Amino acid sequence: MTLLAHDRYCGELAHQVTQLRGVVTSGADLSAKVPTCPDWTLEQLVLHMGGVLRWVEVLVRTRAQEDVPDEDIPRGDGPQTPGDAAELDAWLAEAGELVVGALREAGPDAKVWSWAGMLGSGFWARRMAHEITVHRADATLAAGLRYEVAPDIAADAIDEWLQIVGLVAERRETEPPLAAGCSLHLHATDVSPELNAEWLVEGTEGGITWRRGHAKADVALRGPLTSLLLAFYRRLSLDSPEVEVLGERQVLELWLERATFG
Repeated sequence: MTLLAHDRYCGELAHQVTQLRGVVTSGADLSAKVPTCPDWTLEQLVLHMGGVLRWVEVLVRTRAQEDVPDEDIPRGDGPQTPGDAAELDAWLAEAGELVVGALREAGPDAKVWSWAGMLGSGFWARRMAHEITVHRADATLAAGLRYEVAPDIAADAIDEWLQIVGLVAERRETEPPLAAGCSLHLHATDVSPELNAEWLVEGTEGGITWRRGHAKADVALRGPLTSLLLAFYRRLSLDSPEVEVLGERQVLELWLERATFG
């Protein structure tokens, strides 16, 4: 697996903050429920995302070697007025500037605690770039807006998701997302061959293994790369005309049910 450059992650994080701010200031109803995160309104989703960015900024800036309690995370001066798009926008912008600044100053190799056991600021640059990329999809769905993401970021987000699910599968005692001997294939249909936007995931006795490349599998999920990303992150229904499922659909459905961070 080849990571993108640290500056690419930082730049994409800054870009995604700008894009999410555009949703906030688009005139969308901030009280609207988010279809893909039904416990949240659009405003609550943005508050969550801004809070996570501020948490990571503290971790990276202080080179924390353990988690930082919520009460030690500065929240700035706002937002003070529920439903005020301008206040929410300014607060999110500040959070983005703080975390991107901290990550760029730290570089990719500063030793920083993470829940994944990867002790580097580079982990957080990558994680936050993809966290906000996916949550911006949630926000655009709630606002009824168009969603796009750069191909290299979408492909790397799938890489990271597979890596994290693999780590979780090794650590926990519950059933793995993919039974030993089962396999699934992801195939992006709209990108150049040079990106190699295909994946084979296989279940083993110890968890899962995966690699980029074309291969036969028990089930295949095909579609444009952005649609593939959204379906794999459970942001797009498998019944959507944007994707196609070939083979043993139940294998993929079980994966989507069980593949989590926790």
